Amino acid sequence: MLKSVFTAVLATTLAFASTANAREPIVIKFSHVVADDTPKGRGALMFQKLVDERLGGQVKVEVYPNSTLFGDADELEALRAGKVQLLAPSLSKFDQYTKQLQVFDLPFLFDDLEAVKRFQKREKSRELLRSMAKHDIYGLAYWNNGMKQLSATRALHVPTDAQGLAFRIQPSPVIEAQFGAIGATSKKIAFGDMYQALQNGSVQGAENPWSNLASQRLDTVQSFITESNHGSLNYMLISNTKFWTSIPYQVRVQLESIIEEVSFAVNQEAEALNQKSREQIAAGGHSKLVTLTEAEREAWRAAMRPLWKTFEADIGADVIRAAQIVNRR
Repeated sequence: MLKSVFTAVLATTLAFASTANAREPIVIKFSHVVADDTPKGRGALMFQKLVDERLGGQVKVEVYPNSTLFGDADELEALRAGKVQLLAPSLSKFDQYTKQLQVFDLPFLFDDLEAVKRFQKREKSRELLRSMAKHDIYGLAYWNNGMKQLSATRALHVPTDAQGLAFRIQPSPVIEAQFGAIGATSKKIAFGDMYQALQNGSVQGAENPWSNLASQRLDTVQSFITESNHGSLNYMLISNTKFWTSIPYQVRVQLESIIEEVSFAVNQEAEALNQKSREQIAAGGHSKLVTLTEAEREAWRAAMRPLWKTFEADIGADVIRAAQIVNRR
């Protein structure tokens, strides 16, 4: 009798513990390398807030900005190892897993941000989100951070003005070739180390959207900013494939709905913030803004356009064609 009572109590206790464990929230560590007041940073916080409001108790999101958890160099391996569950790296970081995303790095391929947005809605672009699933990188959405501008210690009106300068770049064969095409050199430097590298002169230039220029105070260490709009800085919101697909279906559907909502807001916020940052930098007076004439812009485009053909085999002629079609020229 005593044994049967003990057995019943033990079973009840185990059942209660199992239920308690089942109610443990799914923890999503969202790590990124930029400040909270950038589009990516605000997007991470918005995602955290909406998940807490709609899935509180089921999912808990922890946000780690400014490389406080993982930096540029190790965040992807951390995701693949399951040490972090959500990242939004720039597309240039995925080169070792797929070459096709290099399409976003091709200089002057897209006429403007509207063209980039149109391309991201096309089926060919949507396919690229899942192109790294076998490497435990599961694409969820594109986040935009605006068009890139060239900054340097001297005014850049035409490509020859950049000769001899060293530019900070992300790890990207396309971007490295981009600067090589105009007689400049490049150095791969982590985002968090960029300000110091420009300040101490180890590099003399960089490429960034307005919001990064402002949030990192790069205008205080760069005498000139050329409004080149030569490319776009895009992020991909990603998770670990095994982790994401293991989330219960109903919860995953709600998370993906939140991601869609956040992504729309992030992209709208990026446009507004970039405009505000441009005005802030212009008013600050640290850097002189260089506006290209149509002839000067065409000179830049002509110098860099051969790269489209150079990287066609890696990216795919069909992907580049799909990108070109969205332009309105």
